[in-house]
Amino acid sequence: QVQLVESGGGLVQPGGSLRVSCAASGFTLEHHLVAWFRRAPGKEREAVLCMSTSDGSTYYSAPAKGRFTAARDNAKNTVYLQMNNLKPEDTADYYCAADPGLRLCWSDYHFYDYEYWGQGIQVNVSS
Repeated sequence: QVQLVESGGGLVQPGGSLRVSCAASGFTLEHHLVAWFRRAPGKEREAVLCMSTSDGSTYYSAPAKGRFTAARDNAKNTVYLQMNNLKPEDTADYYCAADPGLRLCWSDYHFYDYEYWGQGIQVNVSS
């Protein structure tokens, strides 16, 4: 079955850290551009960061700069979103998306037509 599955969400206190995983099955994630998005309650989907395949670079959108990083584990066919110094405004459902035809992340990656989407994982930042 071809799918992306997020895991690792949950409740974390402000200032804490959390790592969310995105595991692929049925295809090789290493050859896919991967992006992370989030949607807070009552708000539109927001871009977080994008991981290119052509040069290994990562494009960080405003919510992620200085606090979030991403990494690939090709042996596990998984990508990770590491979130540090979390704030209550980071509370949202987080989604990963992947596409085999895209190679490089540009500032408009929010609008790419991704072939695969995960189901989302909830992250709640609260004391």
